[in-house]
Amino acid sequence: MSFFLIGALPSSLYNFRGELIKRIHSSQSRVFTVASRASQNEIDIIEALSSNYIDIPISRNGLNPFKDLNTVLKFFLIFRKYNPKLVLAYTIKPIIWGGIAARFANISSFYAMVTGLGYAFQRGDLAKNLLNSLVKLLYRLALKKAKGVIFQNIDNMQVFIDEGIVPQEKCFLVNGSGVDLSHYQVSPLSPKPHFLLIARLLGDKGIREYVKAAEIVKQQYPEAVFELVGPEDPSPDGIKLDEVNKWVSSGAIKYSGATTDVRPFIKNCSIYVLPSYHEGMPRTVLEAMAMGRPILTTDVPGCRETVVNGENGWLVEKANIEQLAERMIWFIENQEQWSVMGEKSHTMANEKFDVHSVNDKILKIMGLSDEKTV
Repeated sequence: MSFFLIGALPSSLYNFRGELIKRIHSSQSRVFTVASRASQNEIDIIEALSSNYIDIPISRNGLNPFKDLNTVLKFFLIFRKYNPKLVLAYTIKPIIWGGIAARFANISSFYAMVTGLGYAFQRGDLAKNLLNSLVKLLYRLALKKAKGVIFQNIDNMQVFIDEGIVPQEKCFLVNGSGVDLSHYQVSPLSPKPHFLLIARLLGDKGIREYVKAAEIVKQQYPEAVFELVGPEDPSPDGIKLDEVNKWVSSGAIKYSGATTDVRPFIKNCSIYVLPSYHEGMPRTVLEAMAMGRPILTTDVPGCRETVVNGENGWLVEKANIEQLAERMIWFIENQEQWSVMGEKSHTMANEKFDVHSVNDKILKIMGLSDEKTV
């Protein structure tokens, strides 16, 4: 029998689910992984995890009826061909189109992992509200026959329950995707105030607030460094490189482009910042915690689970530039607290966010263990 793991980005399969793939394969299951537009190098990395990779067209952004129907059809055909015993899909498009296809293909064990509500769940103008309503309808259709839905924070889970998308008895909670603590070693803190934000270039990651707060702080502490790392994103909420380059030219931030390895950047920083509007469970924050960094993030779903206020960092109000700048200044003026908070972050990462513990819980939810076969 076979197990299918479906994501949108090929890199997420090995960066976020690699340990899970290896665990499922170790139970003598035949593992298939599905994503879209993988390079040959990405395919080689994924298949080295002992999985069989299948590439299908999945449009990450927007709703195009023709492209999305084609995605549903592709899912349906591979489900009929391989007849998987169990399917786990994560992120919005794989969950919706994979879930609908699984219903048509009579897949008895379809699970979804909601890694965040994203742009489509944010209300605003008429067009945004219509998208919000449509996405909720599609989720209901996709998850009607789901055996379980896994969430990374309780706020997201409550939204799905309150909106009637999925009943409470089908909902489960895990501590994010977890991090491999052996891969992220604690390193000494930079002695200089070096703030770091790693994120895709999206408005709702709080990047503009980060830049404006940096401008305020630099008026008082011009030696402080504010680094930004991350790729462009095609989302409607995406920030263009032209805008980023203007920030760099003004001296507000240092932009270091995209990376496939966050560790050198975290190693060089003294405080990790994520002023996001919403998250499932922010992976970069967990990575920074594993490397012993104090955290400055927002009091929103997903982010608030990573910080005990005043112990391993600080929470600030979403989109509040003044609060963000005030806490940045607090860090600069209280350098003796950096290592104390960093140690607490590392302890929390060990206690709550170890990838092996998270995977144990996911396998248990799906009725699997190392001793069982799929």
